[in-house]
Amino acid sequence: MKTTTESTSKTRTDSSVVKGLNQLLADSYALMANTHYAHWNVEGEGFFSLHKAFEEQYESLFAAVDEVAERVRALDAYAMGGLRNFSSESGIDELKTPAAAKDFVAALVVAHEKAIADAVTLRDAAGNADDLETQDLAIGRIQWHQKTAWMLKSYLK
Repeated sequence: MKTTTESTSKTRTDSSVVKGLNQLLADSYALMANTHYAHWNVEGEGFFSLHKAFEEQYESLFAAVDEVAERVRALDAYAMGGLRNFSSESGIDELKTPAAAKDFVAALVVAHEKAIADAVTLRDAAGNADDLETQDLAIGRIQWHQKTAWMLKSYLK
């Protein structure tokens, strides 16, 4: 049985785990910014429900950003930072106004699906590195993004 120290030491040297964490960090930060932007600028039918839903989502993403960044640091690596870096690394397009509520929602669905794909890559890399703690974090993020994407898609029907 491996000790926690042995598992952490192996992960420290596994750059695919750190790279995956920083990718998820960039995705989460860009998605948080877009969700907050949608919260501020949504209009029309469904305003109240979307305004509240977007607020809950960006608050959850803010907490996730901190959790992911702190996991990078726990692995004795450095968390990426900077708005330009997050935007570039995430590849998630910034939202623009004016936009219909359904366009905000559709764009957020695309961003959540990207975050899911990147979290799956992280989950697999962490599994290969025997880093169960990072794998658990990735699984939790996958579940949250899947649920949020489902809710947003349901709005579009």
